[in-house]
Amino acid sequence: MERAHANRPDRPGGPPRAFGFAGWSGSGKTTLIERLIPVLVGRGLVVALVKHAHHDFDVDQPGKDSYRHRKAGAREVLVTSSARWALMHELDDAPEMTLAEAIATLGPCDLVLVEGFKAAPLPKLEVYRPAVGKALLHPQDPHIVAVATDDPAALSGAPIPVIGLDAIDALATLVAARAGPLSAGV
Repeated sequence: MERAHANRPDRPGGPPRAFGFAGWSGSGKTTLIERLIPVLVGRGLVVALVKHAHHDFDVDQPGKDSYRHRKAGAREVLVTSSARWALMHELDDAPEMTLAEAIATLGPCDLVLVEGFKAAPLPKLEVYRPAVGKALLHPQDPHIVAVATDDPAALSGAPIPVIGLDAIDALATLVAARAGPLSAGV
Protein backbone atom coordinates (compact mmCIF):
# COMPACT_ATOMS: atom_id res chain seq x y z
CA MET A 1 0.00 0.00 0.00
CA GLU A 2 1.47 3.34 -1.03
CA ARG A 3 1.29 6.43 1.12
CA ALA A 4 -1.02 9.15 -0.19
CA HIS A 5 1.79 11.53 -1.14
CA ALA A 6 4.19 8.98 -2.61
CA ASN A 7 3.15 9.56 -6.23
CA ARG A 8 2.33 13.25 -6.15
CA PRO A 9 3.88 14.89 -9.23
CA ASP A 10 4.96 17.94 -7.17
CA ARG A 11 7.28 15.80 -5.00
CA PRO A 12 10.87 15.61 -6.25
CA GLY A 13 12.47 12.21 -6.64
CA GLY A 14 15.55 11.07 -4.81
CA PRO A 15 16.42 11.18 -1.15
CA PRO A 16 14.94 13.86 1.10
CA ARG A 17 16.98 16.78 2.34
CA ALA A 18 18.03 16.67 6.00
CA PHE A 19 18.66 19.26 8.70
CA GLY A 20 19.88 18.66 12.23
CA PHE A 21 19.48 20.25 15.64
CA ALA A 22 22.32 20.33 18.14
CA GLY A 23 22.34 21.53 21.73
CA TRP A 24 22.80 20.49 25.29
CA SER A 25 20.04 18.79 27.25
CA GLY A 26 17.58 21.41 28.45
CA SER A 27 18.34 23.86 25.64
CA GLY A 28 14.91 23.44 24.03
CA LYS A 29 15.63 21.40 20.89
CA THR A 30 12.46 19.32 21.11
CA THR A 31 10.25 22.33 21.84
CA LEU A 32 11.76 24.27 18.94
CA ILE A 33 11.28 21.36 16.54
CA GLU A 34 7.69 21.00 17.75
CA ARG A 35 7.09 24.67 16.89
CA LEU A 36 8.87 24.46 13.51
CA ILE A 37 7.06 21.39 12.14
CA PRO A 38 3.62 23.02 11.66
CA VAL A 39 5.22 26.03 9.93
CA LEU A 40 7.18 23.79 7.55
CA VAL A 41 4.13 21.62 6.89
CA GLY A 42 2.08 24.78 6.33
CA ARG A 43 4.57 25.70 3.61
CA GLY A 44 3.71 22.48 1.79
CA LEU A 45 6.59 20.29 2.92
CA VAL A 46 6.18 16.67 3.96
CA VAL A 47 8.30 16.51 7.12
CA ALA A 48 9.69 13.47 8.92
CA LEU A 49 11.82 13.29 12.04
CA VAL A 50 14.62 11.01 13.16
CA LYS A 51 15.51 11.25 16.84
CA HIS A 52 18.44 9.42 18.37
CA ALA A 53 17.44 8.07 21.77
CA HIS A 54 19.22 6.47 24.67
CA HIS A 55 19.99 2.80 24.09
CA ASP A 56 17.28 1.40 26.36
CA PHE A 57 14.20 3.30 25.20
CA ASP A 58 10.91 1.50 24.60
CA VAL A 59 7.78 2.68 22.80
CA ASP A 60 5.78 -0.40 23.71
CA GLN A 61 3.71 -0.92 26.86
CA PRO A 62 4.24 -3.92 29.14
CA GLY A 63 1.23 -6.22 29.05
CA LYS A 64 0.05 -5.17 25.57
CA ASP A 65 -0.11 -7.86 22.89
CA SER A 66 2.68 -6.29 20.82
CA TYR A 67 4.96 -6.08 23.86
CA ARG A 68 4.25 -9.71 24.74
CA HIS A 69 4.94 -10.86 21.16
CA ARG A 70 8.21 -8.94 21.02
CA LYS A 71 9.32 -10.28 24.39
CA ALA A 72 8.42 -13.79 23.21
CA GLY A 73 11.07 -13.45 20.50
CA ALA A 74 9.52 -11.82 17.44
CA ARG A 75 12.27 -9.85 15.65
CA GLU A 76 9.74 -7.34 14.30
CA VAL A 77 6.28 -6.34 15.45
CA LEU A 78 4.16 -4.03 13.32
CA VAL A 79 1.11 -2.50 14.99
CA THR A 80 -1.38 -0.84 12.68
CA SER A 81 -4.72 0.93 12.97
CA SER A 82 -6.80 3.33 10.92
CA ALA A 83 -4.87 6.25 12.46
CA ARG A 84 -1.19 5.14 12.43
CA TRP A 85 1.27 2.29 12.32
CA ALA A 86 4.48 1.57 14.17
CA LEU A 87 7.21 -0.97 13.48
CA MET A 88 9.41 -2.18 16.31
CA HIS A 89 12.56 -4.03 15.34
CA GLU A 90 14.81 -5.74 17.88
CA LEU A 91 18.50 -5.34 17.08
CA ASP A 92 19.62 -8.17 19.35
CA ASP A 93 23.40 -8.09 18.77
CA ALA A 94 23.29 -6.22 15.45
CA PRO A 95 24.91 -2.77 15.26
CA GLU A 96 22.89 0.37 15.82
CA MET A 97 21.28 1.89 12.74
CA THR A 98 23.22 4.72 11.07
CA LEU A 99 21.50 8.00 10.30
CA ALA A 100 21.45 7.13 6.59
CA GLU A 101 19.84 3.76 7.35
CA ALA A 102 17.25 5.44 9.58
CA ILE A 103 16.37 7.95 6.87
CA ALA A 104 16.18 5.18 4.27
CA THR A 105 13.44 3.46 6.30
CA LEU A 106 11.20 6.53 6.22
CA GLY A 107 8.37 6.93 3.77
CA PRO A 108 8.59 9.58 1.05
CA CYS A 109 9.13 13.08 2.41
CA ASP A 110 10.68 16.40 1.49
CA LEU A 111 12.58 17.17 4.68
CA VAL A 112 13.96 15.06 7.52
CA LEU A 113 14.60 16.87 10.78
CA VAL A 114 17.28 15.15 12.86
CA GLU A 115 17.58 15.45 16.63
CA GLY A 116 20.65 13.75 18.03
CA PHE A 117 23.32 12.19 15.81
CA LYS A 118 25.57 15.08 16.93
CA ALA A 119 28.56 13.99 14.86
CA ALA A 120 26.62 13.64 11.59
CA PRO A 121 27.96 15.86 8.80
CA LEU A 122 24.71 17.62 7.95
CA PRO A 123 23.64 21.25 8.25
CA LYS A 124 22.58 21.93 11.85
CA LEU A 125 21.06 24.62 14.01
CA GLU A 126 22.56 24.99 17.47
CA VAL A 127 19.91 25.60 20.12
CA TYR A 128 21.60 27.54 22.90
CA ARG A 129 20.43 28.92 26.23
CA PRO A 130 23.12 30.63 28.34
CA ALA A 131 21.17 29.64 31.48
CA VAL A 132 21.97 25.95 30.81
CA GLY A 133 25.56 26.82 31.67
CA LYS A 134 27.26 24.87 28.88
CA ALA A 135 29.70 25.93 26.20
CA LEU A 136 28.65 26.79 22.67
CA LEU A 137 28.93 23.88 20.20
CA HIS A 138 29.40 25.74 16.91
CA PRO A 139 33.09 26.58 17.44
CA GLN A 140 33.84 22.82 17.31
CA ASP A 141 31.24 21.76 14.72
CA PRO A 142 31.68 23.18 11.20
CA HIS A 143 28.24 21.83 10.21
CA ILE A 144 26.39 24.22 12.53
CA VAL A 145 25.12 26.97 10.23
CA ALA A 146 23.30 29.19 12.77
CA VAL A 147 22.41 29.52 16.45
CA ALA A 148 18.90 29.87 17.88
CA THR A 149 18.97 31.38 21.35
CA ASP A 150 16.80 33.05 23.96
CA ASP A 151 19.49 35.74 24.33
CA PRO A 152 20.73 36.89 20.89
CA ALA A 153 22.52 39.90 22.42
CA ALA A 154 24.79 37.53 24.37
CA LEU A 155 26.10 36.20 21.04
CA SER A 156 26.67 39.45 19.19
CA GLY A 157 29.72 39.10 17.01
CA ALA A 158 29.25 35.36 16.49
CA PRO A 159 30.77 34.09 13.21
CA ILE A 160 27.43 32.55 12.13
CA PRO A 161 23.86 33.92 12.11
CA VAL A 162 22.14 34.22 15.50
CA ILE A 163 18.34 34.10 15.57
CA GLY A 164 15.96 34.42 18.50
CA LEU A 165 14.19 31.24 19.58
CA ASP A 166 10.81 32.93 19.08
CA ALA A 167 11.54 33.91 15.46
CA ILE A 168 9.86 30.72 14.22
CA ASP A 169 9.18 31.95 10.66
CA ALA A 170 12.81 33.03 10.22
CA LEU A 171 14.05 29.74 11.69
CA ALA A 172 11.74 27.73 9.40
CA THR A 173 13.05 29.68 6.41
CA LEU A 174 16.64 28.94 7.46
CA VAL A 175 15.93 25.23 7.97
CA ALA A 176 14.18 24.88 4.60
CA ALA A 177 16.91 26.84 2.77
CA ARG A 178 19.93 25.18 4.39
CA ALA A 179 18.72 21.54 4.49
CA GLY A 180 20.75 19.35 2.20
CA PRO A 181 21.44 15.80 1.10
CA LEU A 182 23.31 13.51 3.44
CA SER A 183 27.03 13.25 2.86
CA ALA A 184 28.44 9.90 1.82
CA GLY A 185 29.31 7.65 4.72
CA VAL A 186 26.74 9.06 7.17
